[in-house]
Amino acid sequence: MTDTSHRVQGLNNDEVAADWPAISAQDLAWLGQRYTQLGPTATLQWHSPRPLSAAAIARGEHGAVFIKRHHHSVRSAAVLQEEHRFVAHLAARDVPVVQVLAADNGQTALEQGPWTYELHAVGAGVDLYRDAPSWSLLTDIAQAQEAGRMLARLHRAAADYQAPQRDTHILVARDDLIRAHDPIAALQASLPDRPGLARYLARIPWQAQLREHVLPWHAGLAQRLQHEPRLWAHNDWHVSNLLWARDGQIATVLDFGLASPTSALFDLATAIERNAVAWLELQRGADAVRPDIALALLAGYRQVLPLSAERVHLLADLLPMVHFDFALSEVEYFEGITGSTANADVAWQPFMLGHPAWFHTEAGQGLLQALRAAA
Repeated sequence: MTDTSHRVQGLNNDEVAADWPAISAQDLAWLGQRYTQLGPTATLQWHSPRPLSAAAIARGEHGAVFIKRHHHSVRSAAVLQEEHRFVAHLAARDVPVVQVLAADNGQTALEQGPWTYELHAVGAGVDLYRDAPSWSLLTDIAQAQEAGRMLARLHRAAADYQAPQRDTHILVARDDLIRAHDPIAALQASLPDRPGLARYLARIPWQAQLREHVLPWHAGLAQRLQHEPRLWAHNDWHVSNLLWARDGQIATVLDFGLASPTSALFDLATAIERNAVAWLELQRGADAVRPDIALALLAGYRQVLPLSAERVHLLADLLPMVHFDFALSEVEYFEGITGSTANADVAWQPFMLGHPAWFHTEAGQGLLQALRAAA
């Protein structure tokens, strides 16, 4: 499965061989027969270094087009269209989301052999963080405030969107287990439908490890989250998924691949986790965290949607748990789809177990205290 000629970002911010082959001239030829926007003469201009799918920008007969190709075990056309319907809802309410392109048959996702394709317009604005890996710090206070404001705008637009839970666990951010009163029992009950995850967990003392390292942070959360309404959310609000205009405002919001019905606080906590902590550089100690960025995200958000002191305290308490469901989805992806137990180990050890452990450190406690003080 590995494509040694195509290099992507690895889990340790290194360069590794891609799990998925790069989008090719053969892909373009097939798509060109089905998308007028591409046509028969499209050429490839850029390949994305992101590792979990293949993506590229191609120059077609009517301009540049962004192409993303998934393995069918990760995204079927039906599962992709769950995201696309949410994006269309936001677009209708004037959120500057990237435009999903329909094929000539009217469908926004097409399947061919083992692959599922989606095409997007190239979003307006400058991709300031295009080559930044996930977990890179957002370093500009004004950008953080604008990112908070735009996230609140998205939540306001999403408030009347109704759709069921995603039809997959793979590489989707959910909060099902965080909302569960007994996450161990809820996870155990899901394993018959998640064979890759079940296979990995069968090799380790996962229940004991979760009880020791993760679930102490869960105490009381399920009860408090009962009052947080379900809201379809972006769930991957990292600065690399935003394009910027010259005036410092966000011009386009990208990549709804992790979107699902969670909650506004879950999405905001994810934004803080993604942008204010350099998870791959924790050896830097206090320099690996930016409480000022977290506070700027929160302040920008509250300019659009007020948050009570009680909810800001809940936001802080949610932070050490916000990765829970997604870490499991990564374990499931690496063990069950790419067959990389080594990568599954990374998703389990420094991600699932390591993130909540960091919040016990002086730097982690400082971030939580800064948020609580802002309540």
